[in-house]
Amino acid sequence: MSESPDSRSLVSASSQLNLADVEAIDDKEFDIPQVDTPPTLESILNEPEDEDEAFVLEDTCLLGAENIDAHSCETLSLGSSDSGDRSHHKRRRRPLEPAAAAAVHGSVLRHNVLKGISAQMASAADKVDAGLPTALTVSSVIAVGTSHGLALVFDTNQALRLCLGSVAEGVEYGAVSALSINHDCTRLLCGFAKGQITMWDLANGKLLRTITDAHPPGTAILHVKFTDDPTLAVCNDSGGSVFELTFRRVMGLRSCDSRCLFSGSKGEVCCVEPLHASTQLRDHPITQHALLAMASLTKILVIGLKPSLKVWMTFPYGKSDPASVPQLAWQFVVAHKMVNPMLAFCRGDTVHFLLVKKDESGVIHVIKQRQLHLNCDLISLTWINSRTLLLLDSSERLHVLDRPSQEELETVDLSEVQLVYNSSHFKSLATGGNVSQALALVGEKACYQSVCCYSGQVVFLGTKVKTKPRVRVEHLLKQEKFVEALSLAWSFHEGTAKAVVGLYGDPAKRKSVVADKMVEILLLYADRSLKKCPEQGRIQVMEQHFQDMVPIMVDYCLLLHRTDLLFGQIYSRLVENSVAKGVFLESLEPYILSERIGCLTAPIMRDLLSHFQENGMMDSVENCLVHMDITSLDIQQVVQMCWEHQLYDAMIYVFNSGMNDYISPMEKLFQVIGPPLREGRPLTDEQVVMGNKLLVYISCSLAGRAYPLGDIPEDLVPLVKNQVFEFLIRLHTPEAPEEEEVYPYIHTLLHFDTREFLNVLALTFEDFKNDKQALEYQQRIVDILLKVMVETSDFTPSQVGCLFTFLARQLAKPDNTLFVNRKLFDQVLEFLCSPDDDSRHTERQQVLLELLQVGGVIQFDEGRLLSLAEKAEFYQICEFVYEKKHLYDKIFFCYLKDPMRREEIFNYVHNMLSMPGYRPQERHSVREKALEHIQVTHLGISDTHITHCDGRLPRSCVLPSEATRPQVSLRLGPGVHECHVDLLCRFSPQKVIDFLKASKDYRLEEAVQITRQHALHAATAYLLERKGDVLGAFQVLLQVRGIKPPTSCPSGDPQKEGRLQRVEEVLQEVIALCHRSSQGLDQQQREALWFPLLEAMMSPQKLLRSTSSHHISTALKELTMQVLNSMSSFISLPAIVQRILQDPVYGKGKLAEIQGLILGMLETFTYEQTLLETTTNLLNQDLHWSLSHLRSAVSRALHPRFDHCNICLQQYKRRQEGADEIVVFSCGHLYHCQCLQSKCCTQLEWTLAWSCYKCTSSQGRRGAGPGRACDEEPGRGRSSSLAQVRVGACQGIYKLDAQQRQSWDQLRCMYRGPSRLTILAELSRSHGNEKAGQLHPAPARSTSIFHSENFQLRLSPPPLVEE
Repeated sequence: MSESPDSRSLVSASSQLNLADVEAIDDKEFDIPQVDTPPTLESILNEPEDEDEAFVLEDTCLLGAENIDAHSCETLSLGSSDSGDRSHHKRRRRPLEPAAAAAVHGSVLRHNVLKGISAQMASAADKVDAGLPTALTVSSVIAVGTSHGLALVFDTNQALRLCLGSVAEGVEYGAVSALSINHDCTRLLCGFAKGQITMWDLANGKLLRTITDAHPPGTAILHVKFTDDPTLAVCNDSGGSVFELTFRRVMGLRSCDSRCLFSGSKGEVCCVEPLHASTQLRDHPITQHALLAMASLTKILVIGLKPSLKVWMTFPYGKSDPASVPQLAWQFVVAHKMVNPMLAFCRGDTVHFLLVKKDESGVIHVIKQRQLHLNCDLISLTWINSRTLLLLDSSERLHVLDRPSQEELETVDLSEVQLVYNSSHFKSLATGGNVSQALALVGEKACYQSVCCYSGQVVFLGTKVKTKPRVRVEHLLKQEKFVEALSLAWSFHEGTAKAVVGLYGDPAKRKSVVADKMVEILLLYADRSLKKCPEQGRIQVMEQHFQDMVPIMVDYCLLLHRTDLLFGQIYSRLVENSVAKGVFLESLEPYILSERIGCLTAPIMRDLLSHFQENGMMDSVENCLVHMDITSLDIQQVVQMCWEHQLYDAMIYVFNSGMNDYISPMEKLFQVIGPPLREGRPLTDEQVVMGNKLLVYISCSLAGRAYPLGDIPEDLVPLVKNQVFEFLIRLHTPEAPEEEEVYPYIHTLLHFDTREFLNVLALTFEDFKNDKQALEYQQRIVDILLKVMVETSDFTPSQVGCLFTFLARQLAKPDNTLFVNRKLFDQVLEFLCSPDDDSRHTERQQVLLELLQVGGVIQFDEGRLLSLAEKAEFYQICEFVYEKKHLYDKIFFCYLKDPMRREEIFNYVHNMLSMPGYRPQERHSVREKALEHIQVTHLGISDTHITHCDGRLPRSCVLPSEATRPQVSLRLGPGVHECHVDLLCRFSPQKVIDFLKASKDYRLEEAVQITRQHALHAATAYLLERKGDVLGAFQVLLQVRGIKPPTSCPSGDPQKEGRLQRVEEVLQEVIALCHRSSQGLDQQQREALWFPLLEAMMSPQKLLRSTSSHHISTALKELTMQVLNSMSSFISLPAIVQRILQDPVYGKGKLAEIQGLILGMLETFTYEQTLLETTTNLLNQDLHWSLSHLRSAVSRALHPRFDHCNICLQQYKRRQEGADEIVVFSCGHLYHCQCLQSKCCTQLEWTLAWSCYKCTSSQGRRGAGPGRACDEEPGRGRSSSLAQVRVGACQGIYKLDAQQRQSWDQLRCMYRGPSRLTILAELSRSHGNEKAGQLHPAPARSTSIFHSENFQLRLSPPPLVEE
C-alpha cells in the first residue's frame, strides 16, 4: 500500500475565505497536530530522513494557493511535511540563448509506503484470518476493509485503533465492498458484497446501525458515501440503482429511511460522488442543495437532494469503449474571482469539466469548460488541488496533469503496486452474479475503492511495496541533476511551479527560504564543476566543460542579486583552475553589455583586464569598459591600456566620465586623421573609422549626449558645448609648424567629409534658440567656413556646393540670424557656371540645383542666373527657373537640348497634358510646341502624344503599313501596346481582334478593361478566354452580345431575317467557344457551359404560338438541334433529356412539342451507336486476322532447296566431329552462319539482322532497292522467315531469330492503316446498308475525310447511371 504525491501541504485553517485578503492570511505552516514550540528552520533542514517515519495526515483546506492566483497565500512546497526537508529549485535560464529552456518540474510525486499499516494488515490476515484488503477510505484516520468482512482503522501514526466486525459476520455479509467516513471523522459506513450496510462509531468502535432493507436484496453495495449532512448518505448497488439514506434517532432509537433516487432499470449507475465542502466553504450558496453526481453507462447526471429532489443537468458521454470505467471527482476552484465547484468526469480518454455556479436569482447554471484529451484509457480520476489532477490509466501508469495548461508534469508506473480491483463486487459474485453484461464488463477495470484522496495526498490500496521516500529537489540533487534542481527551485522562488503546495504564504518568507537553498545548490554545483573536470585531454574539452556550467552559476547569482556570492565564494573556488577562471571572466562580458553587471570588485576587474589583454580580446575590453561604473575602474591602468591599444571609445568614456575632459580625446583623434589629409594621402580603413568616430563624438558633445552611450550631466552641457566650439575654431594646433594652415581642425573635418561635418553643424544649430553666446559661435563658424573654402582652391565644386547649400538652408529659416555677403553667392555662381574647364559638368549642375532648391535662389539675380546657366548648358537649372515663371513651353526646349534627358520629353509632354494643376493656355502652348517638332518616321513614335493631339496626325503614324514598317523590331513596353489597343478601339474596332491575336505584349487585365470600356464584346470574350475565364467569356457572348431571336415579325420581313442571321452568327461563336473549352473542363463545368446556351435557344420558342411565327419556329428548332448535336459530344444524352423534360413549358404532358427534339437526339444516338459497334467489329476482325497470319507465319516450317551452302557451295554438314550454325531463309536458300556473316550481316542493338545474300544480290541487279531482302518469293504471298540451326554430330537444336521476334510489329504496321481506312470509306459510301462481313477493301477517294491520319470519331459519352 503506497501513497502520493508530494503535494501534501499543511495550511492554516482560516474561519472565512476572503479573496481580497489572501496576502494577509495566517502564516502558520501546520494545523494538525498542534505543537507548543514550533520547530526552527535549522532543525527542519537538519532532520535526518527516516525510512520508518510515521504517517502524518494533514488537515488542509480544499483551496490551495494555486486555486486563487499565482501570488496568493499558499504557494508551492519543496517537499512533503513529514520529511521536513526544505529544498529549493530554480528554472534554468541561459543568459545568451534565444530560446528559454523548458520548465522543469522535477519529481512531482513523492512515494511513501505505509509500512506500519502494511505489516499489520499482513499480520491480521495470518493471525485472525482477516482476509485480503478490498476497500479503502482516508480522513484523519485510514480505514481498510477486508475480504472477510472486517474493517481495520489506523491512526496517523499507523497504529491500529479499531478492528470493526468479526469473521463470523463476514461469512454472513461477505467482503467489505465500500467504505465512507463523515466529515468530522465520527462515523464509518461499511457496505458489503451481499448488500448489507453497517454504521460504526469511530470513537468507541460501537456498532450503531445494521441496514438490510435500504435496497433490493441480492445486489452488492458498490458505493456508500456520506454527504456534508451527517444524517444523509447515498449508496449504489450492483443493480445500477442509487438510494438516499436518511438517518434518524427518535427517543434513543436509531432508524434509517431509504429513498430511490435512480432506478437501474432506466440505466445502470456505476459511480456516485456527492459534493463535499470544507469548513471555510460551508456557507457557499451551492452547498445548501447537497449536489450529487451520478455516472451511468451512457451519461452523467447532477441532481440536488435539498430542499427537494431536482435534476440540474444531464450530459451524455458520446462514443466510448464499453469496457471503459466512468469516473467522477468534485473540486472547488476559482474562476473569474469567484469560488465555485467544478465536476471532472471521464469515460475513456477524454476528461470533461463542468463548472457549477449560482446566479443572483438563485438559478444554478452548469457551464462546460475546456476538455482534456489523453492517449490512454482512464480508470481513476482524482483532484490534488484546484489545478492538479491525478489520472490512472488501464496500464497502471499514473499521470500528473496541470488542468489550466493541460501540461503533463510527471508519469509514474504503479504496476508494481498491484492495485486491488473491485471486479467481483461489480459482478455480484457473492449473490449469484445477477448483473448485466455491460456492468460486469465495466467492473473488469473498476478500482473505485482502491484510490482515495484527502488533503492533497492520494493513498493507493495495493498488495506490493514500492519505493522509498523522495523529495523533489533532493531527488534531483541525488541524481546530480543540478541544473534541473536549480530550475525547479527558481520556479518555487517565483511561485510558478505546479502540483506543489505547502510553502509559506508570505512571498518574502518563501523567497528567503528558497534563496538560501539555491545558494547551497550553487556552491555544490561549483564544487562539482571542479571535481568533474577532465584532468587529461585537450584544453578545448576543459573549456567546453566549464562553458556549460559557469554561465549557469553567473545567471542564477544575478537572478538572486547575490553578486557577493558570485565574486566571493564561487570565484574563489573557480580561480583554483586556470581554465575555469578564464571561462568565468569571459562569461561576464554579456552580462556587462546587457548592464546586468555594472560594478566589479577591484580584484575581478584587474583579472578581467589582464585576461582579455593576454588573449588579444581588446574589442571585448573596450565594450566592457564603456558599460562599467567609472568608480570601479583603475583610471591609470585603463587609460594606459587605451593609449597602447587605441581603444578610443573606452578612452573617450574614461576621460569624459572619470575626468570631465572632453577635449583630450578629440586632440588624439585629430592626430590620427590630420597628417594624411594634409599630405594628400588616402586614408586607411582604420583611419576612416577613426574619422567617423570623431564626427559622431563631436555631434554627441554638441547635442548634450555622452559618447558612446548615455547623456552628459545637465549642469555640464553648456560648458561642454563651449569647450568644443573653442576647440574647433582654434587658429592653430599646439606646437604647430610654421607651414600649418589656419583653422586646422575645421580644415581637417572639411577635407575628411564635408557633407557630414556640415550636417553635424546643422543639427547643432537647430538647438540654438535665444542663447546669445551660441549664436555668436554660429556666426563665427560660418565666417571661418567661408574663409577656409572660398579663399583656398583645394576644394572640389561639390564640396563648395555643399557649403553654400548648407548656408542657403540656414538663411532660409524664418528665425535666421546669420549674415552672409551676397557677393559670395555670386562668386559661387561664377565658379560653378564659368569654370576654367568643362570637367565635372554634371556634378556642378547638381550642386547648383541643390543650392537653388533649398532656398538659394533668393540670393541670385534670376536674369543673370538664367544667362549663366544657358551658357554653361545647365538645362536643369533653366528648367527650374522657367518653372518658377510658368514658362512651360520653354521647358520643352530644355528637354530637346539636353542630351541626357532628350528621351524624357514625351513623358514631360504627357504629364503636362494629362495631370491637373495647369491652365489651358499653358497646356495649349506645350501642345503647339510639341506638334511643331514631332516628325513621324516609324513606329517608334509614342502613341501617348497622338492621344493628346486631337486626331491631327494621321492614324498611319500609329499603324504604318507593312511596306513602311522598319525591319528592326522595337521592344515596346506593355503600356504602349495597351495604348495602341485603346486607339484601335476608337478608330478601327474591326481590327482589334486581329491585333490581339498577333501581339502578346499587352497585359490581359488592362486590355479587358479597355475593350469593356469601348463595348467590344467579341474582343472582351477573346481576352477572357486567353485569361482562362471561360465562363466569363461565355457570359459576355451569351448575355452582352445577346441571343434574342425575333418572336413577332411578319413573314418575309427583312428586319426579321437580319436578326435571325445575327443570332446564327453569335450562336456559332458561342458553340465554337464551348467546343474549345470543354476539353479541359469536368462534367459539372461542361453542364454549366452548355445548358445555359440550350436554355437561351429554347426559351424564345415558348413565346411563339401564332401561325405567322411558323418560319421563326422552324429556324429556332434548327438552331436548337445544332446546339444539341454539338453538346452531345460532351454531355450525356440522359442528362440532356432530363434537362429538357424539366423545362416548365414541356412539363404539361404535351409530348408533341418536344417530339422533334427527342427524335433527333435518338437518331443521333442510334447512328453513333451503330457506327461504334460496326467499327469495333471491324477492328476486332482485323486484329484476329493479323494474329492468325502471324501465328501461321512464325510456326511454318522451312524447307531448304539445297543441301549445300549457296556461298561456299559446300554441304551444310562439313565435319562429322564439328558443329556448324546454318541459316535457312523462307526462299529455300541455305548458308553457313560464318559465310553469311562475312557477306551481308548487319549489326543491330542486341542481335544480328540476316538477309538472303543471293536474293538480295539478284534483286539488286534487277533494280531493287538496296535495303530489300528476299522477304517474298515470286508466287508466294507470305512473309519470309528464317531459322538458325546448330548442326551437331547427333542432333540439331532449333531456335527463333531476331526477324521472327519482330514479326508482330511488322505485321501490325503492315495491316494497320489501309484496311481500316478503306473499310471506313466503304462504310461512308454505303451508309451502313451492307454488312461488315461483305465489305471489301477498295481505294477511297482522295477527298474522303477517312483517309486523313488525324481523323477522329466524335462519339457521345455513355449515359450516366444513377445509383
